[in-house]
Amino acid sequence: MRISRARKVEIVLRDLGRRYAEDDPLQGEGTTLAKLTAETEDPFKVLIGTILSQRTRDEKTEVASRRLFARYDTVDALARARVAEVQRLIKPVGFYRQKARKLREVSRVLLARHGGRVPDTYEELIELPQVGPKTANCVLVYGYGREALPIDTHCHRIPNRIGLIRTKTPEETERALGRIVPREYWVNVNEWFIRFGKEVCKPVGPRCGECNFTAFCGYYRGRGQR
Repeated sequence: MRISRARKVEIVLRDLGRRYAEDDPLQGEGTTLAKLTAETEDPFKVLIGTILSQRTRDEKTEVASRRLFARYDTVDALARARVAEVQRLIKPVGFYRQKARKLREVSRVLLARHGGRVPDTYEELIELPQVGPKTANCVLVYGYGREALPIDTHCHRIPNRIGLIRTKTPEETERALGRIVPREYWVNVNEWFIRFGKEVCKPVGPRCGECNFTAFCGYYRGRGQR
């Protein structure tokens, strides 16, 4: 029996919700950004953590974030920090030298333009140094609980792999998911797909036996069931 796309979306969201909605980041469950949100409720730390996460695995982002915030945990402190010291603290992440300079720069811009407060609109966030669409949407979702769709590699790969959408770029994925995912789920989509992508629907060697989407997953029907 053919399954409609609307039904596929419903199945996926309900399943991911059962897997992850009740997890507690304070108990170590969830991504680095979810943990930062639960522990601090600080949009500034979410912004910095998201910049650190660019081209970096979540585990290394968490280590670098904790080291950095143990020394510089406010906009003022990071704006005055020595770049060399920031580099030393965030060294586990990729491109740490460039990011150290950008972290100080974005802190200074926040002080100069926004009184030290992280903006809560996409238009203002996107104007900050080192902030692209994904980072801006992460701040809106994790920092402010706003409805937005951050698209990372998992959020782009998984909906395409299982057949919810057919897109080639993260920008196309954001628009496509925005059309088919009910808005009340937008604040959860990034977190759920990242968790699912790390634990089950891995880029290489996905654990199809632990997945409930095999009835309509193109990857499983084409290769995964062999």
